Amino acid sequence: MPFSLFISDLHLSADRPEISSAFSRFLASTATQAEALYILGDLFEYWAGDDDIHDPFNRQAIQALARLHLNGVAIYLMHGNRDFLMGKVMATACGAHMLPDPSLIGIHGTPTLLMHGDTLCTDDTDYMAFRAQVRSPKWQTNFLAQPLAQRKAQIEHLRAQSKLAQSQKTADIMDVNTESVINTFRDYHYPRMIHGHTHRPARHEHEIDQHRCERWVLPDWYEQGGYLRCDEYGCEAIRI
Repeated sequence: MPFSLFISDLHLSADRPEISSAFSRFLASTATQAEALYILGDLFEYWAGDDDIHDPFNRQAIQALARLHLNGVAIYLMHGNRDFLMGKVMATACGAHMLPDPSLIGIHGTPTLLMHGDTLCTDDTDYMAFRAQVRSPKWQTNFLAQPLAQRKAQIEHLRAQSKLAQSQKTADIMDVNTESVINTFRDYHYPRMIHGHTHRPARHEHEIDQHRCERWVLPDWYEQGGYLRCDEYGCEAIRI
């Protein structure tokens, strides 16, 4: 029976080799049986630009994805809040298609809205303002015009600032806003929803305008990996 797999928030980094190894094993085993693999953001801890594909660590992950593509599995990539600078060069090297955030598609007969999930966290106004800034074409053009080493240094500085800011925020502020979730379901005519970002894996049911809506939150890969498997009969969350 055909099935699709969904993952997000791997945050691949040379500092966490055990997670990279788990991801490589997943790609070489479970993922080879799938019809498609959807990576819904934050594949990498950060992405400084497509000219960094030759970094040995990045190249290893890209080559593993490319092998999966050559094995006949369709691969779809979506930007996260850490790797929003992934571009066409990187996607082509992986054999992947870039998906806009959000994307409404049919998954084995069920309309499904795919998102990274950060746009649902509207209570975190500081982050939303930062997101708007770094997603602007002008900011990205200016940033990518800088030397790669300089970009990486700036990203490390931003990461340190982000960790400090998160330590001063409540967990509820960094989670999804209920009204944003409801409005998104309405805007897309009550589909199934799959997203990551919050690192709070769960299945939620929402009763909205007499529609029962299903929302799946994908797990992060900080401590252990996990994925969502969906076929024509529904979805199942599986931990690695």
